[in-house]
Amino acid sequence: MHENQQSYERSGSEIVYLMYHELEMPRRKPCNAEPGYMRYVLQMADFVEQMKNLQGAGWRGASVSEVLQTVRPKTVVVTFDDGCETDLLAAAPVLQLLKFGATFYTTCDWVGRRSFLSRQQLRELSDLGFEIGSHSMSHSYLPDMNDAELRHEVSDSKSWLEDVIGLPVKHFSCPGGSFDSRVKRAVQAAGYSSLATSRPRANSRATDIYELGRAVVMRNNSIQQFEALYNGEGLWKMNLRAGINQSAKRILGNTFYDRLRSAVLS
Repeated sequence: MHENQQSYERSGSEIVYLMYHELEMPRRKPCNAEPGYMRYVLQMADFVEQMKNLQGAGWRGASVSEVLQTVRPKTVVVTFDDGCETDLLAAAPVLQLLKFGATFYTTCDWVGRRSFLSRQQLRELSDLGFEIGSHSMSHSYLPDMNDAELRHEVSDSKSWLEDVIGLPVKHFSCPGGSFDSRVKRAVQAAGYSSLATSRPRANSRATDIYELGRAVVMRNNSIQQFEALYNGEGLWKMNLRAGINQSAKRILGNTFYDRLRSAVLS
């Protein structure tokens, strides 16, 4: 048994991993203004309300490493994907104030682009004590790649990030939530301690740590919906919808599915 699985075995607890993306700040352009993307961009005030709600209910936010090492009651894992500049400018100050941990999965090729973290900002985020994980090199669908491309996305992103922050990068999240057994093997071979997916389910002692589930927080979620989310309520419905979407991707292909989805949302 993997050492990280032992923590779940001892605890028996179910832990919800929350998945965030960008936060909207006044007078600042988002990384992407497309309707499909903006569904995942929370207003800053809503994020603050959610984090205060967690604290007020006696919960705490933690990083992936914290929870895999020691599972405590009333804990959620806070994760951010992509590496948007608001990770540092908006999310980090709130999390610091509340003494919450978090894991920020960063897409290497986007570092330095407009509205994304610069190398210096990425180092600063890490120096504040927040965990940096990999979200691949280019944010492409990993199962669609050949073996050499897959190794580059998974292994080289780890080395690149470690070179920037000067610390080990232990955790990986799949772009678009897309993965298969070959992706899992590549993540393990690269030396990561976990792989996070976009499957909306809580993680327990029975969960494969290379198939960790996460519940996405959407722009239009009410505070009541958020409370249900971190309590793990109704995740089976979200998982059912996610399964339907994944089936559609397999049938239509990832690229065509994305184009069709973008057209419908627009």
